[in-house]
Amino acid sequence: MSKDILNRYLFDNADVRGQVVQLEKSYQEVLSAHDYPMAIQTLLGELMAATSLLTATLKLDGDISVQVQGDGPVSLAVVNGNNLQQLRGVARWNGELAADANLTTLMGTGHMVITLTPANGERYQGVVALERPTLAECLELYFDQSEQLPTAIRLFANGKQAAGILLQVLPGDSENNQDFEHLEQLTNTVKAEELFELEATEVLHRLYHQEEVRLFDPIDVTFRCTCSRERSGQALRTIPREELETILAEQGKIEMGCEFCNNNYSFDSIDIEALFSNALHSDVQQ
Repeated sequence: MSKDILNRYLFDNADVRGQVVQLEKSYQEVLSAHDYPMAIQTLLGELMAATSLLTATLKLDGDISVQVQGDGPVSLAVVNGNNLQQLRGVARWNGELAADANLTTLMGTGHMVITLTPANGERYQGVVALERPTLAECLELYFDQSEQLPTAIRLFANGKQAAGILLQVLPGDSENNQDFEHLEQLTNTVKAEELFELEATEVLHRLYHQEEVRLFDPIDVTFRCTCSRERSGQALRTIPREELETILAEQGKIEMGCEFCNNNYSFDSIDIEALFSNALHSDVQQ
């Protein structure tokens, strides 16, 4: 069984669609960048599952960012993804955190920001207050406010695996709320252990064995960080050269670290000279 898979499905007799995602290796790679407490491991796992589900649901051709931020002990948790189901994530926190702390306890007063950046077209950003105790409930509120589509979401993570399932009425004029409510009741019976241990086909059979379900080809989900030495250099070129020279004089080099994957890029005086010389040469050619 592959543990990094997203499966999309439809009901033949109802205008309802669904997705189920199961993560393991990609989740572990995100967690490996930092020594996260259990509460953060759970939050990031749920965020990863949610981001994967949202990407498939919104059929985005581009990038997506799902972040929660607040005034609690966890100031920020964010997962970035794209239409290729490539994910990365990071969180910032202070102090001790109870392993079973809910979203409200972790984030305090805050909000969720969902940013869609299509390959072609304008960037869109949706914001919803963190008024519910779970990430899944906050996402349901987001869909209720922004899409006006009945949506049910369940998210799970245990530090080793993460998973999620999403059920949603198809966009359109058809009114099938009664069908959705019945399917939602079935979906809400899913257990974390089922999503962690069983193939998606078996999970869907257990949930909807009396329904006609059409399952599409699975999609691989992977961890991928977009950081690079080139991007770090581009960021350095936005800083006045005098400031960089001061840092070099004091420290001998400039370190650029990536929070998402913990990679580190080091630049000495020769590297900085080359960065600005190349930039000047490029400007002259233009």
